[in-house]
Amino acid sequence: MADQHLELSVQLRWGDMDINNHINNVQFARIFEESRVRSFMNWLPVRPENYSMVVARQDIVFTAVLEYSLEPVVVRTCVNRIGTSSFTMALTLIDPAGTVCATAETTMVATDPRTGRSRPIPDEVREILDAHLDADAGLPVRGLT
Repeated sequence: MADQHLELSVQLRWGDMDINNHINNVQFARIFEESRVRSFMNWLPVRPENYSMVVARQDIVFTAVLEYSLEPVVVRTCVNRIGTSSFTMALTLIDPAGTVCATAETTMVATDPRTGRSRPIPDEVREILDAHLDADAGLPVRGLT
């Protein structure tokens, strides 16, 4: 079985750091956004007519400090849920040493660009999403404390 994940290298910027000398948590959202955009440029290089998508929700779990490095980070992307008009992407940010620094889930809603209203995911897009589906990927399960 082929790997459903796409691995993307994303270069950190010096300006991504905060007063604590590590990458600011707000920048993680930017890195995940860049990774979503690159994923769809790879998976769906030609957007179907009358199809667009918007972010409805993004959850990020931070698991380690991300230090600035000249080496790029790696973001693994896949799809972990496909609904009628929405789907969820699972993203994992890994530092150059191999440490998972954050995971994210981003729910995207298919829209008609003319009306801005949600619409069913077109079959051709659903096929692509399904090829990158890993239902076990996503945010870590919270343990009871």
